[in-house]
Amino acid sequence: MTAPFGRTAEWIERCGDDADLRVAARSARVEFAVSSPEGDRVRFAVDHGKVRPGLGEAEFELRAPRDAWARFFEPAPAPRFHHFLAMRMRIEGTRVLGDERAYAQHARIAHRVLAIGRELLHGAPSLPEEPVIDRSVIREHYVRIALPTGSVDIHVARAGQGAPLLVLHTAGADARQAHALLSDAHLTARHEVIAFDLPGHGGSGRLPGPWGGWSLTTELYGDIILAVVAALDLHDPVLLGASMAGEVCLEMAYRAPEVFRGVIACEASEKVPGRTTPWARDPRVDGMTFMPEWIAGLIGPAAPAGCRDDILWMYSQGGAGTFAGDIDFYSGDWDGTDKVARIDTGRCRVVMMTGEYDYSCTPDMSRATAEKIPGATFWTMPGLGHFPICENPAAFAPHLARALEQIHA
Repeated sequence: MTAPFGRTAEWIERCGDDADLRVAARSARVEFAVSSPEGDRVRFAVDHGKVRPGLGEAEFELRAPRDAWARFFEPAPAPRFHHFLAMRMRIEGTRVLGDERAYAQHARIAHRVLAIGRELLHGAPSLPEEPVIDRSVIREHYVRIALPTGSVDIHVARAGQGAPLLVLHTAGADARQAHALLSDAHLTARHEVIAFDLPGHGGSGRLPGPWGGWSLTTELYGDIILAVVAALDLHDPVLLGASMAGEVCLEMAYRAPEVFRGVIACEASEKVPGRTTPWARDPRVDGMTFMPEWIAGLIGPAAPAGCRDDILWMYSQGGAGTFAGDIDFYSGDWDGTDKVARIDTGRCRVVMMTGEYDYSCTPDMSRATAEKIPGATFWTMPGLGHFPICENPAAFAPHLARALEQIHA
């Protein structure tokens, strides 16, 4: 098979020489295995940055069928085979054996070991150039909004002039995800691009309540967006978002079609089950390292390295319970099953787009939802994943231009 199982000694040696793995494992001591039901098995022992063959009992084991590993270790894996967590969610027979908590605690190490196995076979991947982001054009300020749960100061970033484009961030993140759009001179020549941080995210204040007790609901999310639109005195804005922000775009098209000229819902469907995780709130798991690993496989594999690192770094900075509280909405409270067919695209236009590497909300899921919305448009974005706005801005730009053209036509 085309996999590094037959090159165990080289694989382990490369792990010991890898700078990223040395940093990830500098305080770790763990043994784990990578295996298949057909009998392939490699054991790794990690001891404070050093890697050697495992000799003791593995605390956890990453198991997948042999043919799935063969596809995983291809130089350019297809969607669903590009990351272990993608296979675990979408490929039958992929699972974690043993202590799941130990896996969550050492996910960064385990995932890097798998990436080194692919690089052993094919070399380091060739990635696009980093985008140039000119943050000097971004204007920042605060607005105070009143919500049923209390008042809060909201951090706002904006640039450009013209028709307003309001950009929402993903779960556990903040408005920095929109910086590439805010610095895109071609876009800002035609639109005022505006982004804001949800309460308790980025630079925004927290709502009253226990520290770390944030939990987002559909009603609260909509209230926040409408309050920001009113506070900024926006007229006929286009609403853009991905992931949970894509879901709430559909909610706003249903709930307040008179407020928005249209919505661009990326990585969205009427319901996304299966994305909650107990490790997001487990005090025995370091959220600053686990949260980035939980979402890393959602990024398209062709994303520029700097864009990928910026996304992961942002996820390592989220407040206690913030990501988990957002997922309460994304894969829990949000259910548009009885709403999407009643969206009036004559009042609020709907464009949906999903990256082909998104294994959480797949293109098929988004397409099925779009087909229930009379007048909605959907297409798949090749090469992109769950964070199209920020993971590869150059690749996303033509899709956004096409969507805006349809909405403003």
